[in-house]
Amino acid sequence: MAIRCLSPPFSLPSTTVRPSLPDHCRFSNIFLSHSPRLCRKTLASKGSNQPSRNGRRSIAAREEDPVIRSLGKTMVSAEKDRIFTEVATDADDDADYGVVSIHHVGVLCENLERSLAFYKDLLGLEINEARPHDKLPYRGAWLWVGSEMIHLMELPNPDPLTGRPEHGGRDRHACIAIRDVMKLKAIFDKAEIEATQDYEFCRSFTLTEYSLVSGISYTLSRSGRPAIFARDPDGNALEFTQV
Repeated sequence: MAIRCLSPPFSLPSTTVRPSLPDHCRFSNIFLSHSPRLCRKTLASKGSNQPSRNGRRSIAAREEDPVIRSLGKTMVSAEKDRIFTEVATDADDDADYGVVSIHHVGVLCENLERSLAFYKDLLGLEINEARPHDKLPYRGAWLWVGSEMIHLMELPNPDPLTGRPEHGGRDRHACIAIRDVMKLKAIFDKAEIEATQDYEFCRSFTLTEYSLVSGISYTLSRSGRPAIFARDPDGNALEFTQV
């Protein structure tokens, strides 16, 4: 059965209402919206490839044309991409919960005094007295690192202390930005010398305890950039990179 989409003999109003087409004529609404001439052609039944009275193929025949089918799919794909982009943009707006910075890094330690000797006395980090620990069920301290903090927590460490990589850059670590890597290296070297002297002094008097800060072993960046890697008394890896 042939279906005709006839143009009305009267003038259409300024706002044109497009007539609804049968499903087999709507291979792409986008394509039809850009090709109004197709609506004025005789629509043959689906699957027919007979030419119309003016010698042109029917809509159904054009649906089978690979070029037209490709054009229709391209238009549909472009419209889908536009919709998906709008949805993704809206989703990004919804996911913007306002990241500001890293507030602090939690570090486990076995002995708080020994860790403070490293972080406070050796590295020179200051304690944030505004963060007391009287409400926590364990001992600890907050130390300023610029505008962020390190939270020392005297708690059992589930991580093994042996078998860790020698180079802290191959282990999980926190990175602290500093101004002068070579000056920090000199501080580590001096601590190593002093720890050795303390050890020899204690041995001469058969003492078993010496400086809370033992020798600091460190490695430099393997890539050649100005950075130094060290471990605290509990084996936690730290990177100090020059900025």
